[in-house]
Amino acid sequence: MLSPDFERRMQAFLGPEYPDFAAALEAPASVSIRFNPFKPSDGNEPPLTPVPWHPQAFYLTERPVFTLDPLFHAGAYYVQEASSMFLYEALRQTVDFSKNLNVLDLCAAPGGKSTLLASMLSAGSLLVANEVVRQRLGPLRENLEKWGIPNMAVACAAPEDFAGLEGWFDVVVVDAPCSGEGLFRKDPDAIGEWSPEQVDRCALRQRQILPAAAAALAPGGVLAYSTCTFNRAENEENAAWLAHNFDLEPLQPGIPAGWGIAASEPGYRFYPHRLQGEGFYIALFRKKENPRPLASASTGFRSLQPLPKKLLPELKGWLRADWDVLFFQTPGGEILALPASLEPGFRVLDKVLKNKWFGANIGQFKGLDFIPSHALALSILLHPDLPRVALGREQALRFLKKEVFDLPPERPASGWALACYAGLPLGWMKILRDRWNNYLPNERRIRMDIA
Repeated sequence: MLSPDFERRMQAFLGPEYPDFAAALEAPASVSIRFNPFKPSDGNEPPLTPVPWHPQAFYLTERPVFTLDPLFHAGAYYVQEASSMFLYEALRQTVDFSKNLNVLDLCAAPGGKSTLLASMLSAGSLLVANEVVRQRLGPLRENLEKWGIPNMAVACAAPEDFAGLEGWFDVVVVDAPCSGEGLFRKDPDAIGEWSPEQVDRCALRQRQILPAAAAALAPGGVLAYSTCTFNRAENEENAAWLAHNFDLEPLQPGIPAGWGIAASEPGYRFYPHRLQGEGFYIALFRKKENPRPLASASTGFRSLQPLPKKLLPELKGWLRADWDVLFFQTPGGEILALPASLEPGFRVLDKVLKNKWFGANIGQFKGLDFIPSHALALSILLHPDLPRVALGREQALRFLKKEVFDLPPERPASGWALACYAGLPLGWMKILRDRWNNYLPNERRIRMDIA
């Protein structure tokens, strides 16, 4: 049941539209997905209704069990609320993505906006996905790993930790922690947690985050501030405070009237009774030209060491030849592939941030033998000519459950091979003379019944 305080606020805000709004909150939430442009599959997609503001996003007629779809595990798509995907259109109109950019997603978990940004960036751009809550890092890293890009870093840092990166990012996205009013029909628990006091706490917390975001933004850069709530304190009032205090100019990208999005001042509002999506707010700003010194790179990494040259030949054939990458080794023996053009940027991040992970983790050596990682199986760096085993849906699900089954006759005789479904890798298997071993990490295993 909605709080009477919330109802009164929304009645005052929406006026005669309130009954339609309240009725929409009682209706089922829509389900939408966004396809990964780096991973087109061979599967036959059912007819889907497009999300108007994102070219690779679609509504589903019902919510399937995504855990039982092998393409979900392969990173072919991301399940994301439709309203929040408007970030694509907002940035498309305000940022030149043909350039190489430094981009920060400051409140990134679980990774919806980071994967959206990753799909927009050039190969020479660098995406930093940051999450301050350590417990939320696992899903963030997993979702970016499934998306497959190497030109990114994941960080676990408080907003103030980015002080050493003042003026460094061309785009900063702040999908701020909020009171969650826009998710009431998706998350009934949010209704019970709501209170006027919580709204005030969230608005204050957002004002503690936003100064760091504004400081990290380069002159001429674009900041996107968003919430999944309706009240003005967390939305327009914070957006106006941000523009007034940090030399930011509000931007109003043009939108078709038929989309049902409400223009606000500044920003845009999304209401579930006006469009097919949940409650959402977004405001865009451009930083005024006021050049400041940029962070400089250190001469090397704190703990990463270049991979010994004697091991480099063993990696030939595992990665695509059209990516110029450098190989580094962590103290724990993991091999990282970093795009060569981004090494200076990674070194800047390494100098400023304590907890961070760079590029693509491709595996490790045991002696002179290379053991590929699960992340390499899902990476767009993967060499297209590596041995593959094509699995049907039932076999793919059994692979993802780490169950034993007979391999199809059309398979390599021995050695490392990719278990694939609809043309997309799911993970590694190693074929031996009389058996095969499944190298899917245990934490990625499907644990529910597939019958």
